Amino acid sequence: MPAREILPHIYQVGSIDWDIRMFDELIPLPDGTSYNSYLIRGSKKTALIDTVDIRKTGELLANLEKAAITTLDYIIANHAEQDHAGTIPELLQLYPEAKIVTNTKCQALLMNFMSLQESKFKVVGNGDTLSLGDKVLEFIITPWVHWPETMFTYLRKDKILFPCDFLGSHFATSDLFVRDKAAIYLAAKRYYAQIMMPFRPTLKKHLNLIEDLEIDIIAPSHGPVYDDPAFITDLYKDWSSETVKNEVVLPYISMHGSTAVMVDYFTGALMERGIAVKPFNLTKTDTGELAMALVDAATVVIATPAVLTGAHPAVVSAAYLTNALRPKTKFISIISSYGWGCRLEEQLKGMLGNLKTEFLDPVTVKGFPKKETFVSLDQLADKILLKHKNIIK
Repeated sequence: MPAREILPHIYQVGSIDWDIRMFDELIPLPDGTSYNSYLIRGSKKTALIDTVDIRKTGELLANLEKAAITTLDYIIANHAEQDHAGTIPELLQLYPEAKIVTNTKCQALLMNFMSLQESKFKVVGNGDTLSLGDKVLEFIITPWVHWPETMFTYLRKDKILFPCDFLGSHFATSDLFVRDKAAIYLAAKRYYAQIMMPFRPTLKKHLNLIEDLEIDIIAPSHGPVYDDPAFITDLYKDWSSETVKNEVVLPYISMHGSTAVMVDYFTGALMERGIAVKPFNLTKTDTGELAMALVDAATVVIATPAVLTGAHPAVVSAAYLTNALRPKTKFISIISSYGWGCRLEEQLKGMLGNLKTEFLDPVTVKGFPKKETFVSLDQLADKILLKHKNIIK
């Protein structure tokens, strides 16, 4: 990817990863991603904000060479994760005069990850500044977005916020700035759901921190740059709030058809009551799609057959994911079928302890669903409708 000018003397010099489809061997990336690195040329000093994944080192170094960077004074490390800091050792070999500018916690992680010497660091605290001559960088310590050592960098004169992972999107595009807002909405929501959602209380605090800054541009470390900052900050305010929608997320597995019959009936019952429902067959589901659905939904209903008296392993995995992501869901219930023994309700409730939710009475059937099973499913749908009406305006 060529170096591209954001504003005079400020460039995106990172890399686009068009082909990657799995991040950290965990997170599906249907749209690829980018590793954004930002070069700032001041009248006296030059700084690079974040680097790229080590697999893309050559692209970053080539861009710096094309930009005729013979001296690099500072490498700003907003975050120690390898997709942003992975190229620091190579940069220090090429620019041995450079100092790594970061906070104390990030310094400790980088020294452990990359065997860097303490003498290579310039440690900064919250509110500290760094002059490049005619440009001044300000550092804002923002722990748990999404690691404990994270920070933002703010370029005062040009009113640019560099928040690293915060407000980003896993999206490979040739656009420097956000131009397809519909596509970026989905990519940013997926990114928020999979990475940022567990830290909702912290996110709200950090959104408040930057409200008082004059920001014309937000330049995250993944995805395109926002020249309309309110587009993404307004989305984050909504997603991180306690406001939920009249939606039910319904992850399920069916082994011999009994659970599928109940899921189909229950889906129709919710639709008849005007409740949006999103069923996810876990044998086919992209976990990122499930995570996105959890962002707004008022209710989650998990449907599973019993396997050795417990929930199906795929349902266990989905319950673990839901508990880890800590969505703002208000209600949870369980639909299940079993043959000779069933303790899955107890199991699943025990796995969802992170969620501040009300458990609604489950619907359980031995064998194939019967007439009374469908009555119970209608009653559960009625209860969800009433609960939603009480909290959703």
